[in-house]
Amino acid sequence: MTEETSTLTDGQTPEDTHTVSVQEAQLPEVKPGIVPAQPGQIEILLDASMTVTVVLGEADLSVRDLLQIGPGSVLRLNRQKGQPVDVYLRGVKFATGHLVVVGEQLGVRIHSLLAVDKGVAEE
Repeated sequence: MTEETSTLTDGQTPEDTHTVSVQEAQLPEVKPGIVPAQPGQIEILLDASMTVTVVLGEADLSVRDLLQIGPGSVLRLNRQKGQPVDVYLRGVKFATGHLVVVGEQLGVRIHSLLAVDKGVAEE
């Protein structure tokens, strides 16, 4: 099906419109499936950077308490001293670990990786 339509962009007057031909896309139907990568295709991804997030814990606060927070306030987290932290990749928890100090920075020593399909720790 083909139809003609006039387009008007910001700042244009009706005299500036153009008539364009618009038609529905005719796309072939395909079956879902995975095509294996060719040798060497994965290597292009190996140096891609991905952000890993480490969650120390959470604190539940009322809005009243939240509005009273200021410099020097201390939030009590839902974790005990020495308890492992959670390590996430793109919002998916994939490991647990313990905080360590590396020079002047914090780090995480991975304690266990979680199984992808079960969410169970592998020791």
